[in-house]
Amino acid sequence: MIPKDPVMLLSFVNLKLRDYYDSLEKLCEDLDIDQSELEDKLASIDYHYHKEQNKFV
Repeated sequence: MIPKDPVMLLSFVNLKLRDYYDSLEKLCEDLDIDQSELEDKLASIDYHYHKEQNKFV
């Protein structure tokens, strides 16, 4: 279960990307998350995925 609150979701996703996944695509596939919905939710708090850094900033 992933957090519903966008700030908690940001922390959760960045931790997973840092420690377990080398791309957002792999994280979404493994956790069965819709990537566009995830990106939209984090964009609502002005965070966007940066592929080179493999995190939302």
